Amino acid sequence: MSLGQQLAPHLPFLRRYGRALTGSQEHGDRYVRATLEAIVAAPEEFPRDVDPRLGLYRMFQAIWNSTNYDETPENSGNDGDDAESIARARLSRMTPLSRQALLLTAMEGFTPEDAAYLIEVDTQEVDALVAEALAEIEKQTRARVLIIEDEPIIAMDIETIVRDLGHEVTGVAVTRDEAVALAMEDRPGLVLADIQLADDSSGIDAVKDILAELQVPVIFITAFPERLLTGERPEPTFLITKPFQRSTVKAAISQALFFDSSTVPA
Repeated sequence: MSLGQQLAPHLPFLRRYGRALTGSQEHGDRYVRATLEAIVAAPEEFPRDVDPRLGLYRMFQAIWNSTNYDETPENSGNDGDDAESIARARLSRMTPLSRQALLLTAMEGFTPEDAAYLIEVDTQEVDALVAEALAEIEKQTRARVLIIEDEPIIAMDIETIVRDLGHEVTGVAVTRDEAVALAMEDRPGLVLADIQLADDSSGIDAVKDILAELQVPVIFITAFPERLLTGERPEPTFLITKPFQRSTVKAAISQALFFDSSTVPA
């Protein structure tokens, strides 16, 4: 099997990581594209002594560590990019390494040992970095959250996680129409949306309707994230894969709010 064939199944998930790290489909995908270009240009530099997925993320990390969007020609002076300006303000309060450790373990499912390899630290440092990231993000972000989920047990689980994080739940919707009505009645600062809803309506359509009226960060919940990460159209920046862990939801919420202008501390 060629290297390309080995890496192909992992690309949607690398794109998810890149988006979560940058808060942008465009910028996250740009890092992924640069990673692939580096592999094609010098395949002999791809780590062959580890699992292909681990090697792919290691190459991505090398690109991430060697570049800085704020200093590249196409981004210099780009004060209009609200997400990046918000992120820069918050990064002054948190080390990027902490945020990477959190996303790699909680969202991407790497072990502390693998995360340590990817970010080039000792394994014992990973837990401390994750704790640092969570503590700092939780101090900065509080929001009112709308949950769109038709499975009662899952909805209750998500609601508990959201409340335990200190956020307020504005409502739980089980259909597209109910989701839109709740959003218009009590405008949320964050939306968590399942893809398939109770009346066979679509959570994606519900979110499109909501975003037509509100500017709000959205986290999608799906058992098939690769179906939403094709690169062929505007896609979600934040995705949670079912079945999910509590830590995954926590990391996704924190990261989505990290880039949201309404949560910038005074």
